[in-house]
Amino acid sequence: MSARSLMKASAVIGFTTVMLIAVPTSYAASAADCAARADRAERDATSTAGGAARGAGAGLLFGAIVGDSSKSAGRGALLGGVVGGARQSSQRNDIYRRVYDDCMRGY
Repeated sequence: MSARSLMKASAVIGFTTVMLIAVPTSYAASAADCAARADRAERDATSTAGGAARGAGAGLLFGAIVGDSSKSAGRGALLGGVVGGARQSSQRNDIYRRVYDDCMRGY
């Protein structure tokens, strides 16, 4: 074997070794792994009660400004609480589905 072919072989072996070390290993996630990841992401999101509280606060302010009475403020708070809770619940479901689907795709 000549010195030139020995250098080429060493370069190929070195390059292959570096590439094998540098490339991160990936594995196929199971449905249970993805469900656990999606559940953690959903729990990290704001709670439905938090969304209802923010909606009630916004509805209270809106009702007080527009209606000029405590009755209007109460109605605004009630409606805002219901809408805010429903919206946050929907967002939590979307987070779960998005994270689960991304995990199953391998992202």
